[in-house]
Amino acid sequence: MTSGDMYGLLFVYIYVLFLIIVTEKIVNKGLLSRKMLHIGVGNVLFILPLFDTRWVMTFLAAAPFIVLTFLMSPYSPLKTVSKTSSKGHSLGLFYYAISWTVLAFFFFQRLEVIAVGIVAMSYGDGLASMVGVRFGKKKFNVCGDEKSVEGSITMFAVTMIMISVVLMYYGAGPHPLYLLPLVPLAATFFEGITPKGLDNLTVSLSAAIFYYLLF
Repeated sequence: MTSGDMYGLLFVYIYVLFLIIVTEKIVNKGLLSRKMLHIGVGNVLFILPLFDTRWVMTFLAAAPFIVLTFLMSPYSPLKTVSKTSSKGHSLGLFYYAISWTVLAFFFFQRLEVIAVGIVAMSYGDGLASMVGVRFGKKKFNVCGDEKSVEGSITMFAVTMIMISVVLMYYGAGPHPLYLLPLVPLAATFFEGITPKGLDNLTVSLSAAIFYYLLF
């Protein structure tokens, strides 16, 4: 383990702990707290360049949150643990952690691919859900989970903007402008058709894979 790996782990755990304290102990507003945590965790993308080795990022930074988020779900055997994930889809954050782990393992050599998947899942899906709940009027239901046109538009726009931020931050590109929108379009499509919190898997993986295949 290098010094970069150690700093990466330190910053990831301090940042996530800070988010949990702020959202669950200070804000403590149910769905709002969960969505703030969901979106805020996406900022780990700015920490990724500190890591030097795949196994540290995958198995020490990302994978432990699979266990943690499961313990914070309604399925946890520990009844005294705060059930953050119980507000909304019960395993949403658990799937979120799985996505980050998978992305870290397969795309470590291209950190911008990991980051694209993370922003689609965090900023894109998180804000789409908030807009859909608050302003969604035109509803649709494809696979058993109601979504809204307003939420889908937000999903596409926010993901497109945040992917541009990722590319600038990582110095990736330039990419053909006519191809880049296909990435948030794919993420929006899978967000719209995926039910029961599983979009925290399909959104991130589809965005990352489409980006990787296109660029």
